[in-house]
Amino acid sequence: MTQLGAAPAQSSTTYDAASRDATSPWRRVRPLAVGGLLVGVATVALHFRDPHQHGSWGMCPLYALTGIYCPGCGGLRAVNDLTNGNLRAALSSNVFVVLLMPVVVGWWLTALRNRWRGVPGAPFARQHATVLTYVIGAVAVIFMIVRNTPWGSALAP
Repeated sequence: MTQLGAAPAQSSTTYDAASRDATSPWRRVRPLAVGGLLVGVATVALHFRDPHQHGSWGMCPLYALTGIYCPGCGGLRAVNDLTNGNLRAALSSNVFVVLLMPVVVGWWLTALRNRWRGVPGAPFARQHATVLTYVIGAVAVIFMIVRNTPWGSALAP
């Protein structure tokens, strides 16, 4: 029974209109939209300026200094291959980047939808994002180590 004038109790797991961000949807999604636009422009640039040509986009600093392939080496070539519709060549250039793309795009679309709706980030979702970041980082380090060994040379760009 509630007392007269007392506010009803609210569940911590539901979001009502009062807990939503009061700013306009366009303001909330602007940073993500600008980031997506920049990635789109870079992807188009990679399509038209072929990174398979030696030195056309510069060189990986880690590879130039040490001769070690980083987890991103071959990533530009993979994006170029994907924009040309050649999945096999993209996987050959950098399987890690190609497999990571759907994860990043999924995260971006989810964040864009939530910001548009004004849904605040839940602590549970932040915990999952933190765990996912650590998992991706660990896989990147393992991928880098394996691709620089003789038995992982097939993963080298």
